[in-house]
Amino acid sequence: MKKLMQKDKIKIDIVSDVACPWCYVGKKRLEKAIKEWKGIPIEIEWHPFQLDPNIPAEGLDRDTYLINKFGNLEGPLEMTERLKVSGKEDGITFNFGEEWLAINTLPLHQLLHVAGDEGFKDALKERFMKAYFDENLHLNNIDILSSIMTEYGWTAEKTKQILADDSIAYSVKQEIAHYQQRGVNSVPFFIINDTYGISGAQPASAFLAAFQQVSSTKTLNEGDSCDPVTGVC
Repeated sequence: MKKLMQKDKIKIDIVSDVACPWCYVGKKRLEKAIKEWKGIPIEIEWHPFQLDPNIPAEGLDRDTYLINKFGNLEGPLEMTERLKVSGKEDGITFNFGEEWLAINTLPLHQLLHVAGDEGFKDALKERFMKAYFDENLHLNNIDILSSIMTEYGWTAEKTKQILADDSIAYSVKQEIAHYQQRGVNSVPFFIINDTYGISGAQPASAFLAAFQQVSSTKTLNEGDSCDPVTGVC
């Protein structure tokens, strides 16, 4: 006979950076798709990426960062206006005011790495993105980071120890390198069941279509059977 067997869950590995506005949009659109999905359970795992690992520890003010990256201010500021409109549609308030500071995100990924071990990486990812893009908090300031982490029960001492731990930084860099070697060179990037890739902040419908494809029923041969269509046994 033949037995029909459903996969027991869908695993989504998400490669992203906190300092990536489209990663924030993609997160919201994925969450919308998961909310609408009526199939098997979905499990999410976040993975680090750095869009610009060369930003100095003191960070770069908005105008300096945009000029360094794009050569001018006019085009990038127009782009941020489009992001504001797109973000609003997905429940995000993008604030690219003069107080916004571009930072090196490696320390944030170190905190997220440990938060993953403790089971709240998704919540912390959301918190960091809101702090970075909406609240304009300077996330290279250890006191600000310590204050955020107290929301999750961490002491300032624990936060500082994690930020100073070179072994955690090394693990994060190794994970980034792993996904770069797999061909991930832009984010967000979503890997579904380790085989199906979605690049960029796609609409919820694209995620739903992918969920349907990867969760389709498969057939396992378990001996002789009769075909009800042809009658052959």
